[in-house]
This record gives sequence, structure tokens and C-alpha cells, in this order.
Amino acid sequence: MRCYLRVTDADAGPVRKKRSRSEIYKFMHAPKPSAHKSASESDHLVLDGASRVAFALIACTDGYGGSMTKAVFTASEHSDYQDLRERWYHFPNRYLGQVKETVGDFVVFYEPRRNNGPSSSNGSQSYIAMARVVGIRPDTRSAGHYFADLAEYIRFDLEVPFRIGNRYFESALRKQDGTSNRGAFGWSVRALPEVEFEAIFRTGFSRTISRNQSLRQDDARVSELNNSEIIERETFRVELSRKVRDAAFRERVRDAYDNTCAVTGFSLTDPSGLAEVQAAHIRPVASNGPDTIGNGIALTGTAHWLFDKGIISVSDDFQILISRYATTLAKSQAIKIGERLRMPSNAAHAPNTVYLNWHRNEVFIE
Repeated sequence: MRCYLRVTDADAGPVRKKRSRSEIYKFMHAPKPSAHKSASESDHLVLDGASRVAFALIACTDGYGGSMTKAVFTASEHSDYQDLRERWYHFPNRYLGQVKETVGDFVVFYEPRRNNGPSSSNGSQSYIAMARVVGIRPDTRSAGHYFADLAEYIRFDLEVPFRIGNRYFESALRKQDGTSNRGAFGWSVRALPEVEFEAIFRTGFSRTISRNQSLRQDDARVSELNNSEIIERETFRVELSRKVRDAAFRERVRDAYDNTCAVTGFSLTDPSGLAEVQAAHIRPVASNGPDTIGNGIALTGTAHWLFDKGIISVSDDFQILISRYATTLAKSQAIKIGERLRMPSNAAHAPNTVYLNWHRNEVFIE
């Protein structure tokens, strides 16, 4: 399957190009001018932001009208595969073709019944998280195996069981007589239709959506748009997905740090009880960072800005680091060199040193 786009670059006229999924993913994230549609060419678009992502989703087909393939990745806590869910999924050659189809799109993680070995039965049999597949690379240590590199990994608010009553979230898991298709469970990678992905997404993030009036309105708006408004619908869908994940990440990080800045110790709320503290990504989503608590720190607006600009950082033993170029500014914000980061009460929510190391190497200005 190939992807066709007609694009306009600043230094060239429109050219119809045949693109692979990896190329379309790069196109989706490349900076472009403001969105507009050519009056003479229905497939000639210059897009930016969510609109470009949406167009890529519907253009990446044998023609127009379909999308990149979403899928279910089955992943156990303990298996022979070298999964690291926040960063990659390990799989054998038999699934290579299916996984290639997912590059640039989202996948859902399913926890099987046998979660701790072939004789175990303690798995939730639920969809537990989602992520975007950004690339595939061979496993150089194990012939016939590959890694699917991931970005934007985030767990759902709620684990979504594969079946609620007679309703199966994956139609492939249900036989015509209404019973479970046990053979289908044996496939570790399964294609997932868009409508079934949306049902899992809405159920998994139902708590986040229900708590936010704006998200509820946007969710209803997506449902109202019809197929004749496909660009608008896909744009809205992409934007809503990001808004929901941002809201879930923000709430989880704030809760982990008890609405207190990990650097300054400030804890401010407005008269309505809304916390001033922000949820900062250590490794940004734009750099393939996940939406996990371990990749987040609660910071005031100013501390967040200092962190994103590389003026402050954190060592692997959670000591606050300050750039030698900004000592006066940092001190004015009640930030002291060598002071220890204020940590979450739950040790499992502490900043992941992998992401702290990335921030020091890629962002921090020593």
C-alpha cells in the first residue's frame, strides 16, 4: 500500500508524489505554511498542524477515503519478547507486514489472560494503553525479530475489557454465534478498524472526557460531522485525541505531585480550586516522549519555561541543576543549585532517569 499526496513546497510547484508510510509520517510533522486548498486540484493541499495530520490519515491509502492501519498489540508483563512499552514493541517476522501498515498511526495495547507466563491466568484481558508507531528496526541480536519504535505512549484512565456483556470491542474476536473466537486471540498483532479504535479510546478515557466540559463538547462535535466533511472530521478527531491525552497527562502529574511545584515548592490555587502548577514533559511529545507520569514533573509556569529552555534540569539522583548562564534568574524564582527535587509520595511516579538523561543531553545548557 502506498500513499499519494500533491504538495506545494516554497521552492517548487505542485508535484504528484508517491510516498511510503514513513515518508508520509515525516510530512505530517514537517513545518508548512497555513492551510489552504487549491481551487483547481482536489488533491493539492498545503497544510499545517492537525490539518496536515488529518490529511495524511485519509490520503495514506491506495486511493482516497481510507486511513493508515490502526492495530492491537498484545503485550504481557513477562514474556520472551523485549518489550519496553513506553519506547518499543518487540515482535517476530510473521507480523512485519502488519506492523509496517501501522507506522505513523496509533496502536492499542492488549493485556492477555496469560500475563506472567504460559501457565498464568492473572491478565486483565483488557486494552490498557495506546501509542503511536513511528518506525521499525531489526533486532540485531535476534534474527527474524524487529522493534516497532513508539511515541506518545499513555495508559487509559480505565482498563477496557475486550467484552462487555455481548459487546466485543474487536469484532474479530467474536464468532457469528456470539461466542469468543479463541483462535483470534492467538494473533499478537491484529488490525483494528477506526470505529473500534474510537470506541476503545472513548471508553478508556471516559473519566477524563466526563470531567472536562470542553472535551465533552468536542467529542460530541466529532460524532456530528458526516463523511462529506472528512477533512474537518479527521482534523477534529486528531485534535480531540491530543486534547484528551494532554488532559489525562496533566491531571495525573498534578495528582502525583499533590499540585505542588517539584522545583520551588509553591502550591497555588485560584478561588475555584484550580491549581496553578503545570505538568511538564521531560522529553517532549514532539521528540517522541510518552505521556506517562515518569516523563512528567509538576512545575510552576515560570519553572516550566526555565526547564523547557534548558536553564534548569535534574540529575539522576534528583538534584536540581542550573545553567551557569542563569544563576541570578533561577535564584529569583526560589530555585537553589543542588537542592533536591520534591518527589511524588508514590516512588513509582518518580521521574524516569532515562528521560532526565535525555533532557540533560538534548536541552540543558550547562
